[in-house]
Amino acid sequence: MNSEQTTTEVTTDINLGDPYNVVLFNDESHSMDEVANQIVKAIGGSIDNAVKIMMEAHEKGRAIVITTHKERAEHVASILEEIQLGVKVEPA
Repeated sequence: MNSEQTTTEVTTDINLGDPYNVVLFNDESHSMDEVANQIVKAIGGSIDNAVKIMMEAHEKGRAIVITTHKERAEHVASILEEIQLGVKVEPA
């Protein structure tokens, strides 16, 4: 009886569509901590990265939070909007 196992690697290209940006606009209604924490909630990652995104929006008026496929972009935007942050989903 042969107890060898055969492993086959399958590679599949998945096209999730065109890329979309989630844009965060400068916000004067929330504390910097609130905005940074909401960014972490929306995309994960470090608080340091979230602070960089937040500071860009603060200094330039807008910042790209993430570039991803449309469904995820809309999901990320909805999390940011939970605390009424100004966001927009736009083609990248």
